[in-house]
Amino acid sequence: QLQASGGGLVQAGGSLRLSCTVSGITFDDYVIGWFRQTPEKDREAVICLSPRDETTLNGGSVKGRFTMTTDNTRNTVYQQMNSLKPEDTGTYFCTTERRDYCSGRWSSPGYYGNMNYWGKGTLVTVSS
Repeated sequence: QLQASGGGLVQAGGSLRLSCTVSGITFDDYVIGWFRQTPEKDREAVICLSPRDETTLNGGSVKGRFTMTTDNTRNTVYQQMNSLKPEDTGTYFCTTERRDYCSGRWSSPGYYGNMNYWGKGTLVTVSS
């Protein structure tokens, strides 16, 4: 089970931190990531984290602005979003895929079809 939180309204240039609490799976057996979606666009890969070595893969549009970490309990991941832009607006979904490391195809169109579990989304709105 995945429980996402932390969305809200922020001005452009501001920051938000999303959290995703994971239960019911073995944390290190899955990569964990975030996708986002708006009514106008297909679901877009944002960032993926491999718990085994805590490396991450970013979607190109967030590189250098978004990071992802885990906590010591190994059941919560955080997505820190800095320098937010209006185009970052969307519903953000926490998701997992059973594999050791994030796929190099993570940000390919439609890759979200490979994910095993999804949490409910959390809405992020960035005003200009």
